[in-house]
Amino acid sequence: MTGQTTVRTAVRVHGRSAQRRALRAMLDALPAHGGRLLLAGEPGLGRTTLLQWAARSFRAGPVLHLGPGPDANAHLTAGQLLDTLRAAAVAAPVLVCVDDAHRWDAPARTELARAARLLSTADRVGLLLSVASDRAVGPEFARLPVVHLDPLAPARAAALLDDLTDGVAAPAVREQLLAEAEGNPALLVALVRRLSPAELRGHRPLPSPLADAGVLAEAAGGVPTGPSAHARDLLLTVAAAGEASDGSDADADAGLVRDALRRLRPAPGHGPGLGPDPGLGPDPGLGPDPGAEPLPGQLVLAGDRLRFRSPLVRRTVHATAAADRRRAVHRALADALDGGGHRLTALLHRSWSLDGPAPAPASADRLAATAADGAVPASHRLRATAYARAAELTADGARRAERYTAAAEQALLAGRPERARPLLAAARDRAAPDAVRGRAELLRGMTELRDGPVGDAHQSLLLAASLLAADDPAEAAAAALAAADAAWAAGDLAACLATLAPEPPLRAEHPSPGSDGPAAARTAAVVHDHRVGMRALLEGRLDRAGAPLGQVVRRSRTGDRPETLLRSAAAALLLGDVDAARSGGARALAAARQLGSDALVPQALEYLAYAELRAGRHPQARTHAEEGLRTALRAGQRNTAAHHRAVLALAASIEEEPDAVARHVAAALDTARRHGLAQAAALAQWAAARADLGRGRPFDAADRLGLLVLPGPGRGHFAVWRLAVPCFVEAAVLAGRDEDARRVLTDFADWAAFGADPQAAAQLARCHALLAPAEHADALYRHALDRHDEAGGDFERARTALLYGKWLRRRRRPREARGRLGTALAGFERCGAGVWAAQARDELRALGAAPRSPGAGAGTPARLGRLTPQQLRIARQVAEGATNREVALTLGVSTRTVDYHLRKVFAALGVRSRLELARMVGQAERAQEAQAAQDARRAGHQEKTGAQP
Repeated sequence: MTGQTTVRTAVRVHGRSAQRRALRAMLDALPAHGGRLLLAGEPGLGRTTLLQWAARSFRAGPVLHLGPGPDANAHLTAGQLLDTLRAAAVAAPVLVCVDDAHRWDAPARTELARAARLLSTADRVGLLLSVASDRAVGPEFARLPVVHLDPLAPARAAALLDDLTDGVAAPAVREQLLAEAEGNPALLVALVRRLSPAELRGHRPLPSPLADAGVLAEAAGGVPTGPSAHARDLLLTVAAAGEASDGSDADADAGLVRDALRRLRPAPGHGPGLGPDPGLGPDPGLGPDPGAEPLPGQLVLAGDRLRFRSPLVRRTVHATAAADRRRAVHRALADALDGGGHRLTALLHRSWSLDGPAPAPASADRLAATAADGAVPASHRLRATAYARAAELTADGARRAERYTAAAEQALLAGRPERARPLLAAARDRAAPDAVRGRAELLRGMTELRDGPVGDAHQSLLLAASLLAADDPAEAAAAALAAADAAWAAGDLAACLATLAPEPPLRAEHPSPGSDGPAAARTAAVVHDHRVGMRALLEGRLDRAGAPLGQVVRRSRTGDRPETLLRSAAAALLLGDVDAARSGGARALAAARQLGSDALVPQALEYLAYAELRAGRHPQARTHAEEGLRTALRAGQRNTAAHHRAVLALAASIEEEPDAVARHVAAALDTARRHGLAQAAALAQWAAARADLGRGRPFDAADRLGLLVLPGPGRGHFAVWRLAVPCFVEAAVLAGRDEDARRVLTDFADWAAFGADPQAAAQLARCHALLAPAEHADALYRHALDRHDEAGGDFERARTALLYGKWLRRRRRPREARGRLGTALAGFERCGAGVWAAQARDELRALGAAPRSPGAGAGTPARLGRLTPQQLRIARQVAEGATNREVALTLGVSTRTVDYHLRKVFAALGVRSRLELARMVGQAERAQEAQAAQDARRAGHQEKTGAQP
């Protein structure tokens, strides 16, 4: 016998922030009025835990726990129940918790639901019910507001596991537990409880299967069953068909299920909920049949697809069935699939119908060969399942490791790193040849590069390159380039250069068996040229970087492999060819989607978003990054998600969304710090600084950016700091740090000369203008605007025009200043840079112009209208927390001038402190936002109805 791990029962609630917010809102409102909520979730997701949390959190009055009672025939009516609850709430509000309300008998459920509906807001009774969603929620509860529980996100599940085990689980064991649990807390607890301390620490092999019938039944709250033998066979057949499903829902074709049931039970009869037996009519259909049993409550029929409402219940039905009956069902499914164009699925079911766990070499070879056949239609998810099953049936250690590695590769392409990690752990076999071990290490490194510490990824990829060098030089070169990508993400310039060390000249290789010779040769050439060009760029030999990187871009124009197209987009970004980067990224995105490569979609969207940012098209960058963030999180790629959050922060930094900037910056930095993502961290910090600069806080911006761009060991990521130099120079000049600004211009001039950033030449001229004496600044500003006209991009040109307009206004050239500021305002409005547009409007008001601002007019308190334009600008900056000296530097006036105007502001508004001023300005801004929202709704209504204003 093996011991069990003792699981601590008192653990904190992990995740569930949205659900707890909904519960907290109801609890906080109970002293004033009543409320009701229904918690719904599949077994094991923590409905009871959330009810207990709500009961512990409620402090305003008593908590009652309501059950069905011992006498099944004694039911309170809804009126009696209401009278009881109202009486309990006379002295203080009451929270009533009803766990597992679906287990009550039908009359009791009806009265309970009726009482819930009849509760009024004046009753001060909070009714909190929970029901399991593995069956249809009863119609009596349909009108109640519902809070749904979903499986825990990977990070939350990992935190729960660490809490349960005090963090002692071995990494490989931890990965397998998380993969098996699929975000279900109760299943994770049951899995941990099953393991002995030695198994948990990796000192002994894990039991197989890890989630066996007992564990699944414990988590599901029992063994699901049906009312009849027909229903039980239907449940098992749908569950078995889901084992080889192509999709994430593990659903099954209803026609296939019916055919398999006919083979399983050849006698004529009606199957539950599926219409008449196929042999009894020419067109059985799926419609209702008077003689058919109703569909079991655990199933849903949507069109021609059948699925379980609960993934855990599906797994439990399959695992707890009698072994001979389970094999018979898989055999029936294989027979039904034979000859129908579902060769791989049929082979999988045939393999599951075999007796016992003994190796079956012939079946394993057929499965592996069919999974490797690109002509066989199958998703990456299905191929991963087939390779893993082939590995289980393989006796030879080296071939088993090879097949587990192939399964992991397909799982990664399907966007399921949580499945790939335990497969790679299973592939570890010291007897396997270097080529197999190298391939596994390459996949492990790629997994960590997208969703783990990039330093670990770098080492895994270097090891892969070493193991692959003798048998597959092309793959070894690809692994080395991926290792350089990891060092790049980490901001480790020395490691990046060492990884990109000169390699032997590219030579023609004999293509490996089964590979596409020309495509493989093109990929090898792309990898070689990218490596040579990237090294030259990092060494500062900019003249030698352009040719090989240009070759990468050109070679990929005729390719259709997403990996090669991604290299093309990356090379184009290094060269500053944003149009080529957008084209390569868009083609890579299309190719990845066409092949079903969910793992590559987030990266393609990342390159597209970066290209749009470099081109100054912030709204388009935001659109791609929002989609990229969703796909990255869905594919379990936290590192890629951090890069998308950094892009979203940069896009929001030019808009009037400080909360969005702060939110995205915090999320990006959270992952970046834990996984060593120096590039994502630098981009996020740049975004925060640019938001400060846009909102008139040059001191804060200069402090943030100084850490990124000033020379020294703490300088930011080598690919990012140059991009942030123009922002730093502007902030530093406004903050009176001219010498710091000059220190970075030499390096930036070299960068601008290389031409990798289309905006750099114009930005360099702008920086020189900011630092130049008056007799030279005018010409430099004009030169910068000319360069902007050549490069394009509304945002950067508008920033230069704004700075030029400010400079002209302070030199008493109002007519020229008005023209430049008007141009700046138009440019900012065109690219959605709301916070910068506000600066341009303030400058125009200071000249006596009256630019139209969104929502201006009725929303602004009348007293603010008494201020002059200059006084209004000072009032706004003081309200944001700026000191008089900071305001003076920002506006280019003396501190005495600010003091004078601020006294006038206090007198005009009747306020006595900066706090009162901040409150009044804040009210004005909120009123302005409300007016803008009202105008937008009115405009939308007019557009929809055709009404004229």
